[in-house]
Amino acid sequence: MTFTDSHCHLDHEKFGADLEGVLKRASDVGVTRILCIGTGDGPPQLDCAILLAERFPQIVATVGVHPHEAAKVTPQTYVDLRRLAAHPKVVAFGEIGLDYHYDFSPRDVQRTVFIEQLKLARDLALPITLHIREAWDETMAILDEHWSGPGIVHCFTGDVRQAGQALAKGFHLAFGGVITFKTAENVREAAKITPDDRLLIETDAPYLAPIPYRGKRNEPAMMVETVKKLAEVRGTTPESIAALTQANFERLCLDPRNPTRYTEISDGN
Repeated sequence: MTFTDSHCHLDHEKFGADLEGVLKRASDVGVTRILCIGTGDGPPQLDCAILLAERFPQIVATVGVHPHEAAKVTPQTYVDLRRLAAHPKVVAFGEIGLDYHYDFSPRDVQRTVFIEQLKLARDLALPITLHIREAWDETMAILDEHWSGPGIVHCFTGDVRQAGQALAKGFHLAFGGVITFKTAENVREAAKITPDDRLLIETDAPYLAPIPYRGKRNEPAMMVETVKKLAEVRGTTPESIAALTQANFERLCLDPRNPTRYTEISDGN
């Protein structure tokens, strides 16, 4: 049984002291590929995930500006994103979107940066991974106007209605540790109605560790608990969840014509 973690922040300082141990534990439980999100602390540094992907063959990367950091964007940011997106291990654009919970960047700036990144992702033919917090309806409206491609609703925590909206737009839904939380019945109901070919799993590590690790630093190896819960919710086996989510990720984000491009780059060690 092997897994793909479709959303992880391995560049986070919480992994600074033991990243190789984190990756070893992930490998030991069957996590064979990790999508590392490249937003980091925002512009001007935009290559944090690429640097990890160049070191470790199991890591692939995104580039993008998180809505928290939208106020840091300059015209040069878009030039840099376009250049970095050409890297052979960049497989998606994100995480991008709107966050009206914290409002770390002004909402009008978030909207502008989101739309510009949608245009970039469209030009580059990359799927997007979405961050949506307390901005669901406005995000859907922006997508209606500016996006018609594939993507992932990262860390889906909505209800059945919202799941249906995202699925109707062609998105995949990624479920993480939240699905194990006692209060997350709405998320479990959404997971039940997600078609097999639109289902993904993630950790969002170091955040949102699943039960029984809740409150601890999350890491890819803990995704096993999410897989078990998803299997229970959907009336299937962990092996089935692992296989179909890995196939979904590969179909969405990897190039089947040249799959070795995602494992060839390393530091030579």
